[in-house]
Amino acid sequence: MYAVIKTGGKQYRVQPGDTIVVEKLDGDAGSELKFDSVLMLGGDKGVTLGAPLIDGAFVGATLVETRKGEKIKIFKKTRRQGYRRTNGHRQMESVLRITGIEGAGETAKWDGKVDLTTKAEINLRARNLATRGATSSLGSTETVVTDVDGAEVKGVVVESSAPAKKAPAKKKAAPKAEAAGDEA
Repeated sequence: MYAVIKTGGKQYRVQPGDTIVVEKLDGDAGSELKFDSVLMLGGDKGVTLGAPLIDGAFVGATLVETRKGEKIKIFKKTRRQGYRRTNGHRQMESVLRITGIEGAGETAKWDGKVDLTTKAEINLRARNLATRGATSSLGSTETVVTDVDGAEVKGVVVESSAPAKKAPAKKKAAPKAEAAGDEA
């Protein structure tokens, strides 16, 4: 079963278990959302179209994270006039996991568990850099790193309050040429 929903001025085709990225929505990570602006439903009984919405139909979703989107560069230039302006922008967006669809006498639920792992953490895991800090009894930070197989590799990092300074490299003096009369 699938549905077409409208949110943030855009339309999305969703089915249970899908992960979608939409315009920013209010709520904390893990909160349940309900979309009642369902434009179309498709399933075993055929396609049901709304005029413009389907009454009583809704799509359930879980908010995974709210984050900033990709960078967009805006560059303006008027040639031969010395006019150049550069701007940038990052739009806020929400990541949703679709958990269920209900309407037109049909119901579809997703049986999986919603994982609230953020995109930044997934990217770190992909590069074998995923860490989580835990303090040991000695006051140092114990870093737990997971490798590709999921096994944990532990190590202790000692933190100092002052940043380490690197000693400047000494310049070597050029060897002096011996005078021609000093050979004896």
